[in-house]
Amino acid sequence: MTRTITRSYDSYTVAAEVVEKLETAGIPASDISLVGRNERGEESNAAEGAGIGAGVGGAAGLLAGLGMLAIPGIGPVVAAGWLAATAAGAVAGAAAGGLVGSFMSAGVDEEEAHYYAETVRRGGSVVSVKTSEAQAPAAEAIMDGATPIDRDARLAQYRQEGWSRFDEKAEPYRATAPLV
Repeated sequence: MTRTITRSYDSYTVAAEVVEKLETAGIPASDISLVGRNERGEESNAAEGAGIGAGVGGAAGLLAGLGMLAIPGIGPVVAAGWLAATAAGAVAGAAAGGLVGSFMSAGVDEEEAHYYAETVRRGGSVVSVKTSEAQAPAAEAIMDGATPIDRDARLAQYRQEGWSRFDEKAEPYRATAPLV
C-alpha cells in the first residue's frame, strides 16, 4: 500500500534540504514532489535548487529537474516531481482544479489541499512523498525533523485574516513581512 505524506515549510531552502535527505534515505526522486513560491525573482529559486542539486551530487535527482510554472492565483513557482507534472497539466487545461486539484489527486483531502495551495501562494514550499508503509516512518521523521509549518496554527492564522479557501482567481499574494 502506498501512502502520500505532505508537509509545508516557510523556507524553500529547508524544503530543498528535505528533498535531499529523502533521496539520501533511498526514496526515489520519482516519488518526491516539491512546489514552492518564487518570491525572489523569476529564476532565483530554480537556480538555487539546481545549485543545491549540483552540490549534493547523485542524491539530488529531483532538484536537478526543477522547472518554473505560472499557477493561477499564485504566480510563478518552482516545481519538480509528479505533483508538478499534475499541476502543469492543470495549468495547460489538461486537468481541472489547478494546484488544489493536483493535491487532491495525490490523495490529500480538500481542506488540506486548499491549505497547501494557500501556503504556496503566500511564499511557502510544499514537499510531498509517495511511499510504502515500510518507508513511511523514515520519510515522516525526515520531513518532521525539518520543522514543518504547524498546519493547525497556520490555518487558524489564515482564518483569522478572513481566509476560507484558496482562490485561484485572486491576485498573487504579496507578503507584508519577509518569510524566513
